[in-house]
Amino acid sequence: MKVIRYIVLRLLLRKRQDSKVSKMNECICLEHTEKYTSLIFTGKKMAYQKVGADQRAPGHSQYLDNDDLQATALDLEWDMEKELEEPGFDQFQLNSAEHQNLENSETADLNLDPIQPATSPKGRFQRLQEESDYVTHYTRSAPKSNSCNFCRLLKIFCTAIILFISGILIGYYSRKNCPSNATSSGTLDLQLYQEILKTIQAEDIKKSFRNLVQLYKSEDDTEISKKIKTQWTTLGLEDVQLVNYSVLLNLPGLFPSSVTLISSGQCFHPNGQPCSEEARKWSSQDLLYSYAAYSASGILEAEVIDVSYGNADDLKRIKKMKNVTNRIALLKLGKLPLLYKLSLLEKTGFGGVLLYIDPCDLPKTANLSSNTFMVSLNPGGDPSTPGYPSIGGSFRQNRSNLTSLLVQPISASLVAKLISLPKDRTTNGACSPLELPNNEERIVNMKIQTVTKFETVANVVGYLKGLTFPDRYVIVGSHHHTAHSYNRQEWASSTAIITTFIRALMLRVKRGWRPDRTIVFCSWGGTAFGNIGSYEWGEDFKKVLQRNAVAYISLHSPVRGNSSLHSVASPSLQQLVAEKNKFNCPRRGQCLETNISSEQMQDDADYFINHLGVPTMRFTYEDIKTLEGPSFLSEALFPKHATKIEEMDPFFNLHETITKLSGEVILQIANEPVLPFNALDIALEVQNSLKGVQANTPQLLALASRLRESAELFQSDEMRPANDPKERAPIRVRMLNDILQDMEKSFLVQHAPPGFYRNILYHLDGKTSQFSILLEAWERCKSLASNETLQEALSEVLNSINAAQVYFKAGLDVFESVLVGKN
Repeated sequence: MKVIRYIVLRLLLRKRQDSKVSKMNECICLEHTEKYTSLIFTGKKMAYQKVGADQRAPGHSQYLDNDDLQATALDLEWDMEKELEEPGFDQFQLNSAEHQNLENSETADLNLDPIQPATSPKGRFQRLQEESDYVTHYTRSAPKSNSCNFCRLLKIFCTAIILFISGILIGYYSRKNCPSNATSSGTLDLQLYQEILKTIQAEDIKKSFRNLVQLYKSEDDTEISKKIKTQWTTLGLEDVQLVNYSVLLNLPGLFPSSVTLISSGQCFHPNGQPCSEEARKWSSQDLLYSYAAYSASGILEAEVIDVSYGNADDLKRIKKMKNVTNRIALLKLGKLPLLYKLSLLEKTGFGGVLLYIDPCDLPKTANLSSNTFMVSLNPGGDPSTPGYPSIGGSFRQNRSNLTSLLVQPISASLVAKLISLPKDRTTNGACSPLELPNNEERIVNMKIQTVTKFETVANVVGYLKGLTFPDRYVIVGSHHHTAHSYNRQEWASSTAIITTFIRALMLRVKRGWRPDRTIVFCSWGGTAFGNIGSYEWGEDFKKVLQRNAVAYISLHSPVRGNSSLHSVASPSLQQLVAEKNKFNCPRRGQCLETNISSEQMQDDADYFINHLGVPTMRFTYEDIKTLEGPSFLSEALFPKHATKIEEMDPFFNLHETITKLSGEVILQIANEPVLPFNALDIALEVQNSLKGVQANTPQLLALASRLRESAELFQSDEMRPANDPKERAPIRVRMLNDILQDMEKSFLVQHAPPGFYRNILYHLDGKTSQFSILLEAWERCKSLASNETLQEALSEVLNSINAAQVYFKAGLDVFESVLVGKN
């Protein structure tokens, strides 16, 4: 009878336990799969398995950590074992061999196989068999009386009834109180984001801006970097570092450059004012910094030839009319990258360049005709350590100039004097572009003096460590004032925005919240000289960033006008940016919903786009006239009085909008379980970039079609299920995110023309949709007898599209293999 009773009680206990656990298991609602721990049942075996990070959402511990339930079950099982060991049961003892088989059978039933310990917020999950005193449960006890046996049976029966009723009640109320799937994690996240962003106020940005503007008047960039570091640390940002690099800067000489008109003997400074001893003695910074950094120095006297914007057609036309060897080109800024145009002029044989901005290319509100400006001829980073960081022991190259041309920026008013044009050039209200007549000759003497020296450039880098994926970085960058450059206000504008966002974020962090991924806040130095700070830091941490960088959010020069919100984003991020624009535009009727493009940005995002293939975005307020005019005018750096931030945005409402839009994008990328990138948009961008290109080939079109098919399959088969919490598996989400963050790396070409992005997904401007390197190669092919350059460009594009198609296909194969392996 005892055997029968034992078997019945064993079955009853297991039934109650299974019923209890199944009811609990049904109500464990997974809100973030990567953070939860699940119960896994296989037949009669029960084991804990860790499937996410060592964190658990509130409200779930009542199901997973019921120690009382485990203890009761243990006591019940122990009591049954002891009863079977009482006297009178000896007749049921088997021989040694049979007894060993019985032990093995019970051991299998209790799942005594070794398991790997897993961890949780409350420590390692313990199996009953792993307890240190578990062996004492099977020691023989002293004989008991029959009355005690009856009491023990009654106790067991009552315990079983209580467990059964408790299980029903817990299951009922747990099912009733379990959050509905309709309340998605996305809704909860959106509420969290809004709580963070509502603490961002325009008045706080304005106060920070004014403090920073006052700061640079008495401090150099190193001291400003230290002040920014102190401020970020005070706000609570953890692990704020000051990263310094000794780099080669090209600075103006003791006296400003000059341009002398030989026919009249008149000498002019770059701003158009006549030369004088007083001006030379008391040269203002505006005059001194009207120069091209890393230009050749010296004196050149030659004829001035108007080359307009300096594209291939302009040079082809001029070469037919005149000998251009060692001549001085009168060049307009805009339409094409300056470095590209200078490379064409250098190959053509020019010896010098007078660079200016045509007033007709600027908004009417921007009266910059007499203003001088600075440009940098540095493609990026420290020129003395190209391709590697400027750290101790690095080999330093002597590169005082990066071009053989003597390049001098001048004002539009000086151009008008050189070509003898009247001051009023408007005709019927229309602006007449500056132009030197072909039948007139102008000979000038240009004198350029610069010096090179090693200076310290400082970056401020602060980390907000992620909770689930601390090894994945969302990088947010702005820039601060650099010594020996124009004291513009734009740096204070971007620094005030990033500081205000940090303040809002840390208020929430102090209440216990953290993003899933690490957010890295960066304030770059040396931006005016060719994004030196960001390049050196990127080269220094290249291996880490290649693996860990997820996205780069630029806050460079956020307010350049007040008429239009302009968004620049990688193709994979355009859908996310469009959602933010739609949210903002109804409140601002002047926003253009279609004003989102993947165009080249003249800021510190350069390294992350062209050397790391990191998805990037930036919100900026611009003047509509600037957007409609020639691009690349932002390569000119005007003095402080040309940038009137408080006149364009007196109440700093535009700054607040930029901060909130950028902040929400940052939070979504840093906190969404699946990165909000769109694979299919990249394939569509590739197909659009091949439309209208004269050099289209069947191979290119076929590859683009296959890329689109692979991207569609990837997006429907892998991204769609991963965005459903019920279908989300942590290992598959991690694999998916790894693929999403590296999508753009396939489009980094080895060779690109000077000034062109190596990432071919970015266009020269927002008005052209074709691949930039193909357009450039086609233009050069028209002026050259050979089409070798065109064939090389076609090969670069074809290989990039093929690499992307193979990348998506390999990702699909890996997911399929994982799925088959699990089945």
